[in-house]
Amino acid sequence: MLYNSRLVYLLCLLMLSSLFSFAREKKKSNPQIIPGAWQLDEYLPILANKRVALLINQTSQVSSQSLLDTLLKRGVQIQKIFVPEHGFRGVADAGAHVKNDLDQKTGVPIFSLYGNNKKPTQQQLNDIDVLIYDLQDVGVRFYTYISTLQYAMEACSDAGKLLLLLDRPNPNGHYVDGFVLEPKYQSFVGMQPVPVVYGMTAGEYARMLVGEQWFIGAKKMMLKIIPCKNYDHQTYYTLPIAPSPNLQTMSSVYLYPSLCFFEGTVVSVGRGTDKPFQQWGHPEFEGKSNYYFLPKATVGASNPLYGGKKCFGEVVAQDNIEAFQWAKNGLNFEPLIKAYQWYPQSSNFFNNFISKLAGTDRLENMIREGKNTNQIRASWKDEVDAFKKIRTKYLLYRDFE
Repeated sequence: MLYNSRLVYLLCLLMLSSLFSFAREKKKSNPQIIPGAWQLDEYLPILANKRVALLINQTSQVSSQSLLDTLLKRGVQIQKIFVPEHGFRGVADAGAHVKNDLDQKTGVPIFSLYGNNKKPTQQQLNDIDVLIYDLQDVGVRFYTYISTLQYAMEACSDAGKLLLLLDRPNPNGHYVDGFVLEPKYQSFVGMQPVPVVYGMTAGEYARMLVGEQWFIGAKKMMLKIIPCKNYDHQTYYTLPIAPSPNLQTMSSVYLYPSLCFFEGTVVSVGRGTDKPFQQWGHPEFEGKSNYYFLPKATVGASNPLYGGKKCFGEVVAQDNIEAFQWAKNGLNFEPLIKAYQWYPQSSNFFNNFISKLAGTDRLENMIREGKNTNQIRASWKDEVDAFKKIRTKYLLYRDFE
C-alpha cells in the first residue's frame, strides 16, 4: 500500500513537472507581443522638449491606459489630438461626420480627420514638432485608417514635421488577397494599388508609401517607426479593443474582408445587430431562409439598413474559431453570389459603391456573368503576385511564406 502511494506521488510530480515544462516552453515560443506604443523608452527621448500632436482613438492604449494620459503623465507637451473615422471614442457611425471637440478629461483640443477635413492643415501643424500615429488597423484596404495615415504623412512632409508611427500587429496580416485597386476607382476607401487584404502593419505600409513614392513629397518625408516586439506575419493576434463599433469581435474582423462587399449591394450585413459583419440578410429573402435578424438603432449604427424589418439570410460564423477557419484561405464570395441569385431584381442588386470597395468593376461583372468564387479568385493571381514583390521590400517582420 505504501509502495503504491509513493508511486502515485512520483507520477503526480512527474505530471506536474511536465505541465510546468510545457508552460515554460509555450511562454518561450509565444512571448507576449509588445506594440510600439508600449515601448516608451524607445520614443520618449524623441519627444523631449517637443510639441506633440496625436493621431489616436480608443485603441491607442499603453497597457490599459490611453496613450494621451500616458504621455501627459510623463510631461510630454501634447498640443492637440487628431481622430480618424468613428471619432476619439470609436462610437460614431461609419461615414458619419465627426465634430471637432475638447477632451473633457484633459482639455486637449480634438480635431476630426473625417468629413470635409481628412488631411491635417498646415495651420493645424504650425505649433507642433512631431505627429504621433497610433491606430489599431485591421489590414483591409477599404478600412479607412490607412487613408488617414497617408494624408497625415503628406501633411507632415509638406510642413517639414516628423511623423512618429507606433506600430501595432495586423490581425489579418497572415495573407494577401483580392483585386489590386485600379486608379480609376481611387477614393478614400482605396487610395493605392494594393490588394483588398495587403498583409502589412501600418508601419510596413507607411514604409511602402515612402519607398514607392506613392504620394507627392515622399522623398522628403521624415518618418520614424517603433516596431512591435515578438510579432511576425505568422502570429494570430487577438485585438484587445474593438477598432470600430461594428467590428466588435474577432469573428467580424476575420469576416470583414469578404462580407464588407455587401455594403455595395441592397443586402444588410448586420449593422444594428449583435453580429455585424458575421451575417447577411434582406427582407425579400423570406422563404429562402428560416434565419433572420432584426436591425435596430445601436451605438455605431444609429440608422441601420432595414431598421425594424426582418432580414432573412445566413450567419457565416458563430464564433471566432469558425470565422477564422472560414476566412483563412482568403476572400470568399459565396455569400455574395448566393444573395445575388436570391434577389428578385438582380439588375438593382449592386450600387456604385461596389466598384470602389473592390477597386475595380470586374467583381460586379463576373458575378453577373455567373462566375464562382474560384474563378473570381483566379482572376487576380498575377496582380497579387506582382504586389507581393513590392510588399517584400518593406516588411519589418518575418513573413508568412
